[in-house]
Amino acid sequence: VEFMIFLAIMLHKAPAAFGLTSFLLHEGFDRLRIRHSLMVFSLAAPIAALVTYAGLSQQSKETLAQIDATGLGMLFSAGTFLYVATMHVLPGISKKPSSSSSGAAAAELGAPPSAAHSQKMGRRQLALLTFGIFMPLVLSYGHHH
Repeated sequence: VEFMIFLAIMLHKAPAAFGLTSFLLHEGFDRLRIRHSLMVFSLAAPIAALVTYAGLSQQSKETLAQIDATGLGMLFSAGTFLYVATMHVLPGISKKPSSSSSGAAAAELGAPPSAAHSQKMGRRQLALLTFGIFMPLVLSYGHHH
């Protein structure tokens, strides 16, 4: 199991690093700053793994079991994922595209100018997003191991 998790993380890092580098190049960052950012990104997983290993040593297992550290770590991970996901969705809710900029943005994406208006999230989509955010809480109610 541990090897499969290690393999999944390592296979995920290469495309994520490629995406990070491509995004930073597109944004116009200089290559030295991109290398620095890529170095920090690349070292994050091994450093976190070592810290986790040290935190889960035999001496501290009793302490971590008392505060349910695995559950708290999963909550933090899920919360971080939801934050990142919603921060990419929510700007579309609050920004109304103007008629001049929406046509230009749609043309950049290769879509007709009328397609820019479909990027704004409606009330139904917002309600479904909110429902999806609270669904794990509802499903976990009364769940015990």
